[in-house]
Amino acid sequence: MTTVLPDETTASLSTHVPTAPVRRILIANRGEIALRIIRAAHDLGLKAIAVYTRADADAEFVSLADDAWLLEGTGAGETYLDIDKILALAKRSGADAIHPGYGYLAENALFAQAVIDAGLTWVGPPPAAIELLGDKSGAREVAEAVSAPVAPGSDGAVADLAEAAEVAERIGYPVVIKAVHGGGGRGFRACASADDLETAYAAATREALAAFGRGECLIEKQIVHPRHIETQCLADSFGNVRVLSTRDCTLQRRNQKIVEEAPAPFLTEEQERIVTEASIRVLAHVGYVGAATCEFLLGTDGTIIFMEANARIQVEHTVTEEVTGVDLVGWQLRIASGERLPDAFPAVRGHSIQFRINAEDPTTFFPATGTVKNYRAPAGPGVRLDSGIGEGSVVGTDFDPMLAKLIITGADRDQALARSRRALAEYRIDGVSTLLPLHRVLVSEPAFAGDFDVWTNWLETAFVNPLATPNTGDHMSTSADSFSVVVEVDGRRMTVSVPKDVISDLGHVPSPSVPRRKRNLRRKGAQLADESNALNAPMQGTIVSVAVSAGDVVEAGDTLAVIEAMKMEQPLKAGHSGTVSEVLVDAGTAVKSGEPIIRFAA
Repeated sequence: MTTVLPDETTASLSTHVPTAPVRRILIANRGEIALRIIRAAHDLGLKAIAVYTRADADAEFVSLADDAWLLEGTGAGETYLDIDKILALAKRSGADAIHPGYGYLAENALFAQAVIDAGLTWVGPPPAAIELLGDKSGAREVAEAVSAPVAPGSDGAVADLAEAAEVAERIGYPVVIKAVHGGGGRGFRACASADDLETAYAAATREALAAFGRGECLIEKQIVHPRHIETQCLADSFGNVRVLSTRDCTLQRRNQKIVEEAPAPFLTEEQERIVTEASIRVLAHVGYVGAATCEFLLGTDGTIIFMEANARIQVEHTVTEEVTGVDLVGWQLRIASGERLPDAFPAVRGHSIQFRINAEDPTTFFPATGTVKNYRAPAGPGVRLDSGIGEGSVVGTDFDPMLAKLIITGADRDQALARSRRALAEYRIDGVSTLLPLHRVLVSEPAFAGDFDVWTNWLETAFVNPLATPNTGDHMSTSADSFSVVVEVDGRRMTVSVPKDVISDLGHVPSPSVPRRKRNLRRKGAQLADESNALNAPMQGTIVSVAVSAGDVVEAGDTLAVIEAMKMEQPLKAGHSGTVSEVLVDAGTAVKSGEPIIRFAA
């Protein structure tokens, strides 16, 4: 699928060509992506320098780096988003290059320029290219300029809610509100009608500001029931652009990808040609250098719409690496050192699926915290695990909930799915809830594992999650509220999962340190059905907004407040009707899991 950039589309923008080879790379990121970059650097004989917070002092990426420097502060804003601190550590550590990974400052043109101005090599695209593509309105203008297909929408970011409403009325509902800066599903809201616009617009801008420091949003027509298709690209500073493979990232929850695979299954040759050629034209137009992903929506009628270009390495780059044999992170470093791309990369072979192992409740998708226990990694043919955790790792709320990525490869999709079932059954993480039980369900779900009758919000609108049914669910659940006990019955060894409350009540083990879940508390999606007279925080986080006051009468399903944890907002809804007697928090209040937020009249 590799393609050489045509002469007539040669970029008009200048590129930053390195003047010296990269030798010591500072990684301005954490977790599994920092570890991935360290390994790529070591494969090339380069030195890798980690920066870390006190919460990550014992993390594997810190211990495996050649050098590690402390980032003082808590939370992303005081650490991985602080440009001055990162540049100061780069100077002190003797780094000659900075790799941003993904998220945080990876698509920040000001950071890229600051790195270059400091005399360091920026492992990424030129600032001008980031400015055009990292900004969704700029990417839309580029797509229009090169005749890539785009959806009707606003001409750039809207100024305020009034302009958002005008655009939405003009193009017609349903619409999507998208943060101009950043990615990863943050600052993205779908809006079905004018009644929902104010809430959706406020949430998207607020979430974008928290995650990326910029709150501007644009409005586009929503394509109903689309697939999410993307291309993995590389470009060098000599004008060469290559598309290595397609990917499918349709399985998402709240616009966060959960499962990705390469190549994208069930594409026609014409559809593959359209996304490949559009990707090349977009990247060529902006003078792109480095790794990039171009994202598209594929409608049920075959319509293809360009969404955006991500000016960085993607979380799901792994599946392309597995089906091509190309080290994409290694090529980022080689391109940054001035190396030219080969005339062609290996053709796609086999099929690969990636499962994001997030610290989230598999029924509600609420972020989870805890200490990893009884950790067991899967292995065997076709198994790759990019992990940032191990036995004893502490999972908090300061950073993204992704703990690891499980990548499974087979000769074809059927074999990849079969190996996925085996590897997911082997994988064990206790002490903190993860999405592992959900993944075990999905790989046997006919709509996904069979005829691929899924779309981007299928998990939220059509999937019936058996894990959400009381007293049923995965026998290998990793909930922090259960405890595994090994017993023997007539000589047969059996493992039984027992609620911690039951074990503690029987006196067989010490009472767990985590708070007990109240027996009268039920979870249903993002709604808390609490038969008591209080709405409690489901997780540690920060209150973003409160929608009620003392004396208000609420009905089941009404949004009472919004909480933010791990850079994502969660609405907290009433589980029953009642009258608010007391509001115990304000916007900006930090709360702990189980802490009362709102009380109701008896």
